Amino acid sequence: MQSSEDEKIVLEHEAAKLFMRWYEHDTGKEIRHIWHNRPIKPDVSCQFEGERLDLEVAHLYGSEQEAMQILGRELSDITVEALRDLESVADPHARLLRALNRILENKSHKRYKTKRVWLVIRNAHPAWSADEIKSLQHHIAVPENHPFEQIWMVGDFAGKSGIVQLFP
Repeated sequence: MQSSEDEKIVLEHEAAKLFMRWYEHDTGKEIRHIWHNRPIKPDVSCQFEGERLDLEVAHLYGSEQEAMQILGRELSDITVEALRDLESVADPHARLLRALNRILENKSHKRYKTKRVWLVIRNAHPAWSADEIKSLQHHIAVPENHPFEQIWMVGDFAGKSGIVQLFP
């Protein structure tokens, strides 16, 4: 059985690969060669236009059960509390917006020792897609003082619905 740290690295690499594949597809710009970083740096680094680009990766879950099923393990108390808070919101659009805004707020406080860092959020909720994310795009609250040059979302867990740029 994999350790939770190994599992986290695998999920981050999968998310980065999905993002990079779609980014190349959508823009025609090459983005290659990922490697994992240790803390203080963002999760993953790659080569983009001949320079290093760092990616901070997050996963967006809709419920405690869904996260446990996808991750195949118990969740931290903080994660369980956050997901239970989401379950109290009945409207799926409002749940998506609240979950996404929470990730953006939490990640905005991080600081990195790197020149360029993008945030990549991988949607793991099966009922939400890139199209729904696009429909809520202008309601997303991107904090002012975040460290990210760009913020992107992989529309679904398998990466079939594409990516959505949330910032700038």
